Amino acid sequence: MSSNRKILMLPGDGIGPEVMKETKRVIDWFDKRLEVGFDIEEGLVGGASFDKFKTPITDEVMEKALNSDGVLFGAVGGPDYDNLPFSEKPERGLLKLRKELGLFANLRPAIVFDALADASSLKKEIVSGLDIMILRELTGGIYFGEPRGIEDLSDGTRVGINTEVYSTKEIRRAGEVAFELASKRRGLVHSVEKSNVMESGLLWREEIQKLHDENYNSITLEHMFADNCAMQLVRDPHQFDVIVTTNLFGDILSDISAQLTGSLGMLPSASLGEVNEYGIRKSLFEPVHGSAPDISGQGKANPIAMILSFSMMLRYSLDRNDDADLVEKAVTKALEDGLRTADIMQPGKTLISTEKMGVEICNRLDQLSV
Repeated sequence: MSSNRKILMLPGDGIGPEVMKETKRVIDWFDKRLEVGFDIEEGLVGGASFDKFKTPITDEVMEKALNSDGVLFGAVGGPDYDNLPFSEKPERGLLKLRKELGLFANLRPAIVFDALADASSLKKEIVSGLDIMILRELTGGIYFGEPRGIEDLSDGTRVGINTEVYSTKEIRRAGEVAFELASKRRGLVHSVEKSNVMESGLLWREEIQKLHDENYNSITLEHMFADNCAMQLVRDPHQFDVIVTTNLFGDILSDISAQLTGSLGMLPSASLGEVNEYGIRKSLFEPVHGSAPDISGQGKANPIAMILSFSMMLRYSLDRNDDADLVEKAVTKALEDGLRTADIMQPGKTLISTEKMGVEICNRLDQLSV
């Protein structure tokens, strides 16, 4: 790199600081061994931010995020914050980051490492070698549509309202990312919606088809209803390459795909914005797992998803594909050598702590870079 890249680290709550610490260990390895420069800043988010500043994210941290080359995000939330007003809950910090950074495309890979194929709840022959990318539209749909809210009715009952809204622009920009991803993978996109019962789903199907016909006809496009996709993911997941879908369905389907891999602790994610005039996307990278307050501070957390989120940062934000490959190979080697945290522990393997896993992955980076 010609100059250092600015990374903002937001560890958050629960196990977030523990898994972020081990990711920082990997970043430090690159700084020292390969002379790849990173300028690291750290900030508070979620419950940690509320405890100190009475807000889930401050304007100062938001400004740092806007000026960074990428944000590494741990996890937020926990039972201590369950009774806060909706606008002050830890999760609002993450939602604000997504909104202010314009992060419309959430990439969630579901990859089954050969050493962990037995850990899946499905048969090994169904999931072995699995590599799926789910692209969830992140800033539209029913989570953001208006009108919304809870209203009191004259008869003393209440009604809850959420509105599913999508525009041509929102659909097409998600589709463009999906087709570009597929062009570098197996060349197959499944577009998922409920066009049989939802007008927004019909618009989604029509706009994705139009985009494909105009610009991406070398990619194979198939349309699928969301309920069928959920069934097919557990029936025959190898039929999928890239799945592009709405905010709500992506939320559900990505968690189903997570279960295929055996542990949420293994799954990274990337949230990407549009490319600016300098060819750079605003971006945020986080593990799929939550804050897991029940194991916080016990050294039981699996840092691999957070470390692989950094690998996705190298690949999708910093244009360092070789370094991303190196991180993924180091993780694979650690697993092949039988090292396991509690969530992926198997008979005959070696149980290690969060910190030990970070150390051992760095040891494999040493071995692989010779």
